[in-house]
Amino acid sequence: MKPRVLVLRAAGSNCDGETAFAFEKVGAHADLLHINRLLGGEVKLADYQILAIPGGFTYGDDISAGKILANQLKYQLADQMLDFHQQDKLIIGICNGFQVLVKAGLLPQVDVEADQSVTLTSNDSGKFEDRWVYLSIEATSTCVFTRNMPLLVYFPVAHAEGKFAVRDTAIRDRLYKQGQIVFRYCRPDGGEANYPDNPNGSVDGIAGICDPSGRVLGLMPHPERHIDATNHPQWTRLGLQREGDGVALFRNAVDYFA
Repeated sequence: MKPRVLVLRAAGSNCDGETAFAFEKVGAHADLLHINRLLGGEVKLADYQILAIPGGFTYGDDISAGKILANQLKYQLADQMLDFHQQDKLIIGICNGFQVLVKAGLLPQVDVEADQSVTLTSNDSGKFEDRWVYLSIEATSTCVFTRNMPLLVYFPVAHAEGKFAVRDTAIRDRLYKQGQIVFRYCRPDGGEANYPDNPNGSVDGIAGICDPSGRVLGLMPHPERHIDATNHPQWTRLGLQREGDGVALFRNAVDYFA
């Protein structure tokens, strides 16, 4: 049976169609649904195996990026979210979805009662960054979404509040110790990145993290925008790959339930 994916959208979401397409391409059944369907009880999160929160600018990011949708998850759907995670299911938040997971208390650990210890804040450049970036995947990561992926991938970013910041160095050290650092911005050769290779000034170039179980992933770059090999901006110069770098991430999520 195909794993069922709930791609959760709200006013201002985008890339939701691309995210659903990516999951469908690797064998899942994806439903693209507005959060009001969950809030109204028409749809139950428990009926799905994967929850995906796509990018965009939910509710215009009027308070701060992802905050309003995060509050809906935290204060109106907390029981469903916690039950979902405890049932060994998967959650992914991309760009605005990453901001939502952090502000809802679902990253860096699933604890809606905990004080927020990390955040995504305004880019150091002071402007919206829209570019392709190289990412290294941490070999020590526990994340199920990145199993057996190559350690260097190429995804686009598009955000104004993508700088990953931690409350203190103890938080950062714990993320490394528990294998929660998943993606880091890097140079094309895999080396340490400065601007523009690190497009937002994230601490240690961190572009994505997971929870200690490895089943909740948040990342600022967009894997759903590099699905077809022709999505690569230089494919005519470098040659056509078999598939885009993002496919493996979605395939790993589906294979988790095989």
